[in-house]
Amino acid sequence: MATGKNIRTYFEGSWHDGDVPIMRAADHGAWLGSGVFDGARYFDGMAPDLEAHCARVNRSAQALMVTPTVSTEDMVEIVREGLKAYGKDKAVYIRPMYWGIDGDITAIVPNADTTGFAICLEEIPMAPATASATLTTTRFRRPVLEDAVVNAKAGCLYPNNARMLQEARSKGFSNALVADAMGNVAETATANIFMVKDGEVFTPIANGTFLAGITRARHMKNLRADGYNVHETVLTFADFHAADEVFMSGNMSKVTPVTALDDTQYQVGPVARRARELYWDWAKTTA
Repeated sequence: MATGKNIRTYFEGSWHDGDVPIMRAADHGAWLGSGVFDGARYFDGMAPDLEAHCARVNRSAQALMVTPTVSTEDMVEIVREGLKAYGKDKAVYIRPMYWGIDGDITAIVPNADTTGFAICLEEIPMAPATASATLTTTRFRRPVLEDAVVNAKAGCLYPNNARMLQEARSKGFSNALVADAMGNVAETATANIFMVKDGEVFTPIANGTFLAGITRARHMKNLRADGYNVHETVLTFADFHAADEVFMSGNMSKVTPVTALDDTQYQVGPVARRARELYWDWAKTTA
C-alpha cells in the first residue's frame, strides 16, 4: 500500500513532512506486535466518518491492552490540521495508530503508562469507479475472540489476511471470500462483503470473528434509507454462488463490485452502483 510519496507524520506533538521514524527496536510494539491503527479517507475535500474512525482506534487500543492517550475530539482536530497541506483534488489515507512502548515484568503485557502515538497521512488514489474484484475460497479462516484480538483493528491480525490474499492470487483471483470458525462466510481478506438476491441486500451478521466496518454500517444505513431491505444474517458460500450480485465494502475503496466467485460469474449490478452513489451523496453532506 505504501507509496513513499507525499507522506506526513504526526509524532511527539507536531506534524512532520515525510515518513518519519517513530518506533525503536525495544518498543513493545516492534517486537511483540502491540500495535493498532485505523484507516479513514480524505477525498474530494471530504473526510467522511473521520470521528468514528478516530473513536475506533481508541477502542482498539483498549482491546489490545494499550492505553489510548488522545481523545477522539483532539485526534480529529490533529488530522484536520494535517490535511490542510493537501489540496481538495488529493486522495489521502489517514492512519492514526498506537503501540506499546514498555512491557510489564513478564515483558508480554504492555505497560499501561507508556504508549506510542502517531498519525500517518499518505497520498493514495481512490480506486476508479470501474474497479472490480474476483474472489475464491481459502483454507485460512477468521479467528475467534478466544484465539485473537478480533475486536481490535490490530496489525498482528493482518499476516493471516496476507496468507489469504497470497493463496487467492496463486489461484488467479484478486481476493478471497473467507469463512468464520463455523464455516460460514465472514468477509473477504480485505473488506466486508454484501450480496444481493431478488432485490434484497444481505451481509454476514457480526459474530465476533471479523470487524464489522464503519463503511459497512454506513452502506447499510444509506441503503435502508433508500428503501432497500438489508439483512444481517448467517450466509453460506452456497448463498453467494446463488446471489444476483456481490460487492465488497471497505474504507480504502468504499464499494468494489465482485465479478466472480470461483466459477460463478456476476455482472456489476444496480445495487452496488446505487450503494456507491448513495455513499458519495451522503459524504458531500459532511464536507
